[in-house]
Amino acid sequence: MPKPTKILNIPGSALVVLIGVAGSGKSTFANARFRATEVLSSDRFRGLVSDDEGDQEASDDAFSLLHVVLETRLRRGKLCVIDATNVRAEYRAQLLTAARKFGRPAVAIVFDTPKEICIARAAARADRAVSARVIRDQFKAMGSQTDEELLREGFRKVYRLELEDRVEMRRTAAVAARAR
Repeated sequence: MPKPTKILNIPGSALVVLIGVAGSGKSTFANARFRATEVLSSDRFRGLVSDDEGDQEASDDAFSLLHVVLETRLRRGKLCVIDATNVRAEYRAQLLTAARKFGRPAVAIVFDTPKEICIARAAARADRAVSARVIRDQFKAMGSQTDEELLREGFRKVYRLELEDRVEMRRTAAVAARAR
């Protein structure tokens, strides 16, 4: 018997933070369900600043630029989907601060993909491979964060996705910014 479809209600002006290790399916999910203009991909921003999406030495510049675009879109009430690993609370905190600054709701989508599958997917990438060691380190950094912990960080809603999940996205009305 197939699992029931998971319904993801996403406010039209929300910050959506994808959380998962390399190879967990974040980019595939984002690219299939959101407009290209809504997806702020750390890889894409690395490419913009260095001509190489895999250039980890460009990460500081890439994330600086990503945050400028994020704040601009949030100020304008536009949906923002952060496509990065986001496995550490301190990285998510910066994103949540921006959402609060502009009175926007924050939604976490956690990708619970088995480690072995993530390692195999990352190794098979044609554009760049992510080592098994890096993925194991990302799993350690991610830990076993509970939905309650993520809600305490400031997320309004947390969705967890597994490989076999069927997902339906529903966009809800944009949330008006609160007076600052």
